[in-house]
This record gives sequence, structure tokens and C-alpha cells, in this order.
Amino acid sequence: MSVARTRDPQEWAAHSPYSDPGPHSAVLRALGTAPQDVHAAATGLIAHYRAEAATLDPARLPTIDLRWLDRILEAGLDVSSAPLPGRPHADRIAGCCRDHTLLGVGLLREHGIPARSRIGFARYFFPGDGVDHVVVERWDGERWVRSDPELDAAFGAAPPAGEPFDPFDMPTGPDSPFATAAELWTAHRRDGLDLTRYGVAGVPELAGPDFVRGYVLLEVAHRRRDEVLLWDVWGAALDGTTGAEGDALADVLADLLVRADAGDVGAEDELARRYTDDPRLHVGRRVLTDSPLGRRGWTDLVARTTAWGD
Repeated sequence: MSVARTRDPQEWAAHSPYSDPGPHSAVLRALGTAPQDVHAAATGLIAHYRAEAATLDPARLPTIDLRWLDRILEAGLDVSSAPLPGRPHADRIAGCCRDHTLLGVGLLREHGIPARSRIGFARYFFPGDGVDHVVVERWDGERWVRSDPELDAAFGAAPPAGEPFDPFDMPTGPDSPFATAAELWTAHRRDGLDLTRYGVAGVPELAGPDFVRGYVLLEVAHRRRDEVLLWDVWGAALDGTTGAEGDALADVLADLLVRADAGDVGAEDELARRYTDDPRLHVGRRVLTDSPLGRRGWTDLVARTTAWGD
């Protein structure tokens, strides 16, 4: 199968099915595109379902399982017609870092700016912990620039953990405040990095090498513009690709991701080819959705329906 060369940033300027705002495109076109604008819009519409639970109407918690931006926007606009930036807390819907980032990516793509979501772990929320996280990466005409849509400049100036950093132009690399899943997996396998405290904050059973390995596959899917939920499961996570086989697969994928980030167009092309050809990697018609709300079921990504409890 022929794979188009993927180093051209314009590949990430077009909407995916997940980032397309559909009938709400005018809402995004009316917004600015600077990182602070993305932050204001994302945090104006969406409250983190755990960190900001006290600000949320409990009846809105199910919005954390909305995976398509058009439906996220529809849910938010049903609550209030107020502009996204600066909304009262009572008018927000529930979501997480993936949703803040999807809105940011969709906003930028709607303005023709190449953007993509990056899957990894943030070291700036809690001392000693790497918290699973998703951030925005945009092409500024010369390089990919990362920003955390949940954070403002004040947070970056005095984070709870680590050194100050610019959340609108974040440092990159395995030792940076936000390291990708691929970078951390590579450091674990090659250099023995202890991944015990890399995972979901406050949930020890969702942390460690196996968890980070799973996020490498999630990172590949998002890189290929399948911006699924963090709790969607498919392919290798369902077919028993674990142990030494799972480690070897993650080794290859992490290496390709790290090399592609360094500008290796051959690695980017190979990653695209593998994602297309390997059923363990690509998101197909259905995923198993294991929601933090305790709901479990199969989601038909074509029909855009979830059968909870199946």
C-alpha cells in the first residue's frame, strides 16, 4: 500500500473525524488561534472531571465519554450560548486533557493551522509523579510547538512540581516537563528509567511499565489522526499482545516516533505504513470503551454509537 510522505505539516491541517466541529465550525472560526486563545476556549468550555469536579453539575459527567468534537461542542452549547472563553464555571461540561486538546486541535485546524495531539506524561502537577496527559502541538511555520491548553502563564511560572516553564511553548525531550510516551518507554527499555510513578494520578493500579507501553500505542493512533478517548481499547490491547511480544512492538513504535520527532521522514513514513497495515495498531470500526464512570461497552466508530453494558 502506498503511503504519502508525512513530513509535510499540512497533513495535520485537515480535520479528522474526531476534530471536525461539523455544524459548529463558525464557533471556532470566531476564536483566536494563539496558545492563550486556545487555553481560554478549552478551559471555558470544559472542566476536568476529576481536578475540577467541585465546579461541575454531576448530571454532566457523562460528557467525558464524548469523543467527537462536534458532539462536545453541541453538549456545551446546549448548556449555554455564551462565548467559550470566560464562561462561568457552572456552564461548563465535563472532560479531561484529551478533550481540552481536541478542542485546541480542532480550533487550529479550522483556521488551516497544522495541529496534532501528543500523548505522554506531565511532571509538573505532583512532585515525583508523571501524570498521563495530552497536549497540543502546532506547526508555527518552522517547527512544532507544544502547549498545554489546561494551563496559563501563571501556572508555568510557579508549577507545583519541577522548574518553571512556558506552557505556551513547552520544552521537549525525554527530560522535559512533558515527555511523550515513546520517549519514556525508550528511556525505560534502554536506560532503566523507573516508570512506577508514571500513570493516572492517585490510581496506582493504572501506572507503571505496562501502562506506559499502552500509551505508546495510543500515541501512535493520535499521531495518525485517530484521536480516540484515553479509555478506548482496540487491537494489541485486546488480542493478547503482551509480555515480550508487546514490549518488542512498543520498542519499534517508540523508536519510530522519537526518530520522526527528530525529523526523520523515513521513520514517519514507516510509522504510517505500519499503522495502516497492522491490525494490532490501527483503530478499526469498533473499540471497547472502558469509561471512568464504570460503564463498559462497544463503540461503533462509524455509526457513532456506544452499547453500554454489552
